[in-house]
Amino acid sequence: MYEQLTDYINDKIKVSEDELKTILSFFKPLKLRKNELLVTYGQTSERTFFVGKGCLRIFFINEDGQDATRYFAFENQFATALVSFITGGPSDEFIQAAEHSELLYITHRDFYHLLEIVPQWESFYRHYLEKAYVNNTKRLMSFLTQDATEKYRQLLDENPVIIRRLPNKLVASYLNISQETLSRLKSKV
Repeated sequence: MYEQLTDYINDKIKVSEDELKTILSFFKPLKLRKNELLVTYGQTSERTFFVGKGCLRIFFINEDGQDATRYFAFENQFATALVSFITGGPSDEFIQAAEHSELLYITHRDFYHLLEIVPQWESFYRHYLEKAYVNNTKRLMSFLTQDATEKYRQLLDENPVIIRRLPNKLVASYLNISQETLSRLKSKV
């Protein structure tokens, strides 16, 4: 997994070998069973996770008491309850292993310490924040401007791994549609 993280970091920023060793020294391994929770509602998000194997799901519970999935992180992606991680406040989101997962994590304290001691880590963080902003804005726009068929087609085009690897219940939660609607879309499209 450390090799995956090394490749990911080297793809985003240019650091010396010593700086890379410093960065990697702050990441610790963690294995999770499917459905295990990392962050729950009201808890502060103290860690950021890099997925080496498996899938993490970030979701919240809507006013009807239903799961609403905001994000899936598969291999070679980062995930955290970002608002809580940045503000230090309680999380409105849950983070759960959608599959058996192997992760590397860094604590909030260590993440911000890296900003002080490795100048390029700031560029890495900026890239991370920009990607999160773009993803969240695209998701919001799809909810406001697309019907269920359009959202499903877009997901098929842009992120088919979600449909291939995850159960209909989670895919429907991500698309904000019922499982029945998803089943109809899968048979039509």
